[in-house]
Amino acid sequence: MIMAIQRMRAAFALTATLLSALPTAALGQANCRNTGSFEAWLADFKKEALAKGISQSAIAAASPYLVLDQRIINIDRGQRFFAQNFVEMSDKMLGYGRLPNGAAQIKKHEALFAREQNEFGVPASVITAFWGLESDFGAGQGKDQAIKSLATLAYDCRRPDMFRWHLFDALRLIERGDLRPDEMIGSWAGELGQTQMMPSEYMVHAVDYDGDGRRNLIRSVPDVIGSTGKYLVHLGWKRGEPWLHEVRVPGNLPWKEADLSVQHPRSQWASWGVTLADGKAIPNDKLPASLVLPVGRFGPAFLAYDNFQAYLKWNQSLNYSLTAAYYATRLDGAPPMHKGTESIPKISFEETRELQQLLEKRGYDVGRVDGVLGLKSRVAIRDSQIKFGLPADGWPTAELLTRLRAGR
Repeated sequence: MIMAIQRMRAAFALTATLLSALPTAALGQANCRNTGSFEAWLADFKKEALAKGISQSAIAAASPYLVLDQRIINIDRGQRFFAQNFVEMSDKMLGYGRLPNGAAQIKKHEALFAREQNEFGVPASVITAFWGLESDFGAGQGKDQAIKSLATLAYDCRRPDMFRWHLFDALRLIERGDLRPDEMIGSWAGELGQTQMMPSEYMVHAVDYDGDGRRNLIRSVPDVIGSTGKYLVHLGWKRGEPWLHEVRVPGNLPWKEADLSVQHPRSQWASWGVTLADGKAIPNDKLPASLVLPVGRFGPAFLAYDNFQAYLKWNQSLNYSLTAAYYATRLDGAPPMHKGTESIPKISFEETRELQQLLEKRGYDVGRVDGVLGLKSRVAIRDSQIKFGLPADGWPTAELLTRLRAGR
């Protein structure tokens, strides 16, 4: 629930194959207007649900909640993404006692985590970090009725196809007996459970880990732990491999190599002078890794491995994904990160938005022009830095903005 507005989770991936054939505008028409009545839409939806084999009893059980909620549309149309950088976000998100509480959960459920890791290979710290960030270990799962939210968003013209499929699967969850309609309370966007899965994710990846015949990710901690492990394997988690290490980087590093799209064996990073955070040598082996500089070359630095891609598939926000991955390393005993120097360049929210506009005019795909530094914006910044002969660390600076304004 904590990250519901910012999430933009890539885990709508279960419908990605279907939706990839649609034009981009169909996936997110922010300024579209609804013209047909909700009642007519609902009648057609129920007919289609029956045609797909969903029982009349499941539809009837959900019917009290198959209503339009304009407030949900207003939230969806009015999303504002937080412009916090990684250091600010991680400081905030790892507060609220989440480190000691996470450690306590790992100890309390040691046997469950051991079972999960034996079966799926995902460390307890990784699951616990998502569990803490998404719902504070079940305490903050959301307050909205999921069927109502999904019906509203499936009717709304902005992203109807995406939410239509999630609504079908929400009905299937009812039909299967996993959840009753009245207990399907979650985020405003229809996410459910203590690690906040959309219904299509829930339907495919949830497991009955407590043996009661239901997959209840709202109340059953065993089901939450097992299902989250299984889902992360689906997202590409590799058993026994690392996901993130904090490192130190030298001042003469070839900065253009510092990008998630670039991988080198650890031996290459070692040859460039990259060390572990405590100054010790990194393993001189062939394990591929990317160097991530979340706030540029003067801030913290991390080697991100293939398993980090599972974080980005969980949530496309680099800041969220790094926070979740860093949180897991802390639960495993890593010390607090080095936050960098006071000389980290900063430009304002408005300047970042202007920079995105200037990059877009030069033909770059920066994603949303919203003043928030997403992965696409970082790639465009890095490429521009290379062209201008600036240190290509993918971080926006006043110097780069000046060069772009001048059109040189």
